[in-house]
Amino acid sequence: MKQALFYNKISEKEKTVQCQLCPRFCVLKPGELGNCKVRKNINGKLYSLVYGRPCSLALDPIEKKPLYHFLPGERALSIATAGCNLHCKHCQNWEISQFGLDKVKSLEVKPEEVVKEAKKNKAEIISYTYTEPTIFYEYMIDICKLVKKVKKPKMRNTIVSNGFINPEPLKELCKYLDGANIDLKSIDDEFYRHICGGRVEPVLKAIKIMKEKDIWIELTNLLIPGLNDSTEQIEKLVWWIKKNLGRDVPLHFTAFYPTYKLLNLPSTSLSTLRKARNIALSKGLHYVYTGNLPDEEGSNTRCPKCGKTVIKRKGFEVIENNLKKGKCPECNEKIAGVWS
Repeated sequence: MKQALFYNKISEKEKTVQCQLCPRFCVLKPGELGNCKVRKNINGKLYSLVYGRPCSLALDPIEKKPLYHFLPGERALSIATAGCNLHCKHCQNWEISQFGLDKVKSLEVKPEEVVKEAKKNKAEIISYTYTEPTIFYEYMIDICKLVKKVKKPKMRNTIVSNGFINPEPLKELCKYLDGANIDLKSIDDEFYRHICGGRVEPVLKAIKIMKEKDIWIELTNLLIPGLNDSTEQIEKLVWWIKKNLGRDVPLHFTAFYPTYKLLNLPSTSLSTLRKARNIALSKGLHYVYTGNLPDEEGSNTRCPKCGKTVIKRKGFEVIENNLKKGKCPECNEKIAGVWS
């Protein structure tokens, strides 16, 4: 266990505390768990129960996050613990995200051992992913700090997050963060409340903070038939990205498959993904991708100026990388991203 970094003591007499990490602001009496099921009030102090207790530690291509404009072709040591602060009815990792430490098999791995494992496997990226990194904040930030001390070869920190985190802990994390893929589930607050058990506004605020702090951002929008795949919602989402983040933030539209509590809905069709991509491109976004279904055109990176394919992918594999110092080899246009 590790004492939490962001919480307030509400009552010394009753030993009540309030977690300040995410917008839920859980108020906990002694012995109570937070909504995430992995933070607990123990005798008037808030503790993380998952510090040094990952439930998953694996090597992935960085494209799997997905991060297409961040060191393409590199591998990331990916790490997660049990728990989450959202409760999406379509969660693909619900077996580990929706249960506490007592119901999920975990390892014991210290922060320095995580970095050592990355070096051993020649992974220059550590990615905090699979569940929600916010809920294992103390563990994540201690690893992040160690990563920043590695100079040869230089290592980077990335998160795959729902973005449901408060500004103060996020700003502290941004000091050590290099890249992020934020799962922007919908632009509609009602969707967040009914399907995810959260709110959209804190997520939008977190994305803007990361942009202001110069963190490389990519966004993923999982399209669920009948829930968030209408033309109106897609256009509204694209409009918000264009206005608040600019044209160069990559947007990934990905396919839904029936899972967890949404087994009654159909899978997303390729035509729906392509339609969403075409809408986003027509509205002025430069880099729009499709995922979870084979789609060659939706996997490749094209120069927004001359249209040349600068990075060609097949699944999560980079087949060709024609960039020259981060620029298009045809017209010398700078391609937004973090390149080797």
